[in-house]
Amino acid sequence: MYTLKPMDHAFCEAEKAFSEREVPIGAAIIETSTGNLIATSHNEMIQRSDPTAHAELLVIQKACQILGLSRLESCDIYVTLEPCPMCAQAISFARFRRLYFGAYDPKGGGVDHGAQIFQASSCHHKPEVVGGMNEAKCAQLLIQFFQKVRGTSS
Repeated sequence: MYTLKPMDHAFCEAEKAFSEREVPIGAAIIETSTGNLIATSHNEMIQRSDPTAHAELLVIQKACQILGLSRLESCDIYVTLEPCPMCAQAISFARFRRLYFGAYDPKGGGVDHGAQIFQASSCHHKPEVVGGMNEAKCAQLLIQFFQKVRGTSS
């Protein structure tokens, strides 16, 4: 039996976002000790009329509700795009063990670019970060979205 890898779950969510005309970013949370998938989500900013309805925030909320916890120290989060500063801060607050992300985001990223939230002296928890997982595949979906759905090239 074939099971999806964690980043594949996140990518499937990004594809759902694309089909809903949302910026195609997906996220998945895995319990590290068991490898079990806890929750998945994708951007729902347009659907919810909420600029904070990013994939990362939604999946964190789902996982906390499912596990009955306010911290996700026994979990890893997988995201198809480098988290923005808002989401990076939420990842820190949730106390994830590791953050895995796909494409880098030089314009809006908050981990390796921009605010670099985990490097700030005010950051109380820095997860281990692995960037560039399936980078080309994740980036290509974003490029297709902006070219086909919004009719722009950036």
